[in-house]
Amino acid sequence: MRELKDIRLELDGIDREMVALFERRMVLSQEVAQVKMAQGMDVLDASREKQVLDSRAAMLDDAHWAGDVRTLYETIMAMSRAEQQRMLKEAGHA
Repeated sequence: MRELKDIRLELDGIDREMVALFERRMVLSQEVAQVKMAQGMDVLDASREKQVLDSRAAMLDDAHWAGDVRTLYETIMAMSRAEQQRMLKEAGHA
C-alpha cells in the first residue's frame, strides 16, 4: 500500500497540470469569443456543447465516471460561456 503523503504529492502534481490546462482552455475560450464577435455568432452553441459532453464521456476507460465527467464539462463550459459573455459585453456586443 502506498503512503498517503506520496498519493497527495501525486495529486498535487495532477492539480498543477489541471490548473495550467484550465487556464489554457479559458484563453482559448477568449479566442472563441473573438471569432464569435467577428462573425456575429451567439455564445451558446447547444449542439456543440452536446457533442463535447458526449465525446468527453466516451474518452473514459471506466464509464462509471461518465456522469461526473459530464458535470465537470458542464461546469467548465458554463465558465467559458460566462467569460465569452463578459468579453462581448465589454466590446458592446451584448
